[in-house]
Amino acid sequence: MKQLPFDDPACCAAQLGELLQQRGWRLVTAESCTGGWVAKIITDLAGSSAWFERGFVTYSNAAKQDMLGVAPALLAAHGAVSEAVVRAMVAGALAHSSAEIALAISGIAGPSGGTASKPVGTVWIGWGLPDGNIISRHFCYDGDRDAVRYQAVTTALNELLALLQRQ
Repeated sequence: MKQLPFDDPACCAAQLGELLQQRGWRLVTAESCTGGWVAKIITDLAGSSAWFERGFVTYSNAAKQDMLGVAPALLAAHGAVSEAVVRAMVAGALAHSSAEIALAISGIAGPSGGTASKPVGTVWIGWGLPDGNIISRHFCYDGDRDAVRYQAVTTALNELLALLQRQ
């Protein structure tokens, strides 16, 4: 696993919250394989309602379509765990909230569900920034289901903090 500035996602979320509050920005999340874990980490922090707008748990393809407006054709062509879909999840989360920042995660946590082209541990994470840019990255994590999910949550928060610190 890549060494991240914050190995504890709660510490990273606290730093992220401070930065978002300073700028007057709010965050929305759209989570699939992490099942709302990012939102849980954030809402464990007292005062997070000042900077956390809402979270979508869109575990099924139907939820991605209904709640975020992800096109069925996009899901059919690329699969839920893909750059195209995670970018659509970011765009949908922003469109269905009043947040300025978005974070989306879609992956295969296992132990089943992997394929030769998308093995267990495959995760796509996307971030939507106030300038309109959507950034997406692909990750391959090792470990069991909890390890894959924990690494995805930790990476998503760390990378978002790093992106915003450069803005």
